[in-house]
Amino acid sequence: MSLLKSILLGIVQGLCEFLPVSSSGHLALAQDLLGLDAGVDALAFDVLLHLGTLAAVVILFYKDIWMLIRSFFSLLGKLFHGNFKLSEYTVGERFVVLLFIAVLPLIPAALLSDRIEWLMGYPVVIGAILILNAVMLYVSDHFVNGEKALEDVKPHNALVVGLFQVAAILPGLSRSGSTITGGLTQGFSRPLAVRFSFILSIPAILGAAVLEIPGFLADIPDTRSLLVYLAGALAALVVGMLAIKLVTWISEHATFRVFSYYCLVVGAAAIVWGILR
Repeated sequence: MSLLKSILLGIVQGLCEFLPVSSSGHLALAQDLLGLDAGVDALAFDVLLHLGTLAAVVILFYKDIWMLIRSFFSLLGKLFHGNFKLSEYTVGERFVVLLFIAVLPLIPAALLSDRIEWLMGYPVVIGAILILNAVMLYVSDHFVNGEKALEDVKPHNALVVGLFQVAAILPGLSRSGSTITGGLTQGFSRPLAVRFSFILSIPAILGAAVLEIPGFLADIPDTRSLLVYLAGALAALVVGMLAIKLVTWISEHATFRVFSYYCLVVGAAAIVWGILR
């Protein structure tokens, strides 16, 4: 892979991981357009891209992450002493519990991801799912802006958001778009839906990277390839931070309808491309 292609794919990953337009679908289409074949090196590159986007979330949400780490240990102390009442937990401790509940559906989903990986090679299928993503975003914009703050969120609300995230294992269905929509259906305020979505992405992205590490270690790329891949990961980090800022701004000042129209156009183009090629 050339340095330019690595950086281009890093930009795609950084943008589409956090914009509600599906990183997996766009990466698959971009690799197809650039004539890149899947292989062990592609797996290594994928791991580094995931780590780049993970770093973007950690850098921008380090205050929340630090609060969650402290709350996790204080929560363990309360559980050890038999205090299982959610109403008596701090906001940070409640956040830990809610994130844990939202992550649970990802466990069976991880077992299904390998079974649907073959879809990545079919632009027509990806295009159809992108159109489905467009419909989801369009519908989500018609939800009344909820008023729920973090302390108002119940365990079943977090579970619904987690179930929405499971749908995003399909290439073309956005993880951020799915989880934000899930939060809106549960009455989250838009800023909370976005914040919850981004922080929930940490275990999702980390889990995806961990599952791929054995393959990465089995055939570590040579030094030159590794440097090229790291350039792509850096691009994913920088662009990912910008994308997070953009989505946060949009959640407070605008709607996601423009992304709905975008996914509709790209999805239709992918279907035409898949048929013609």
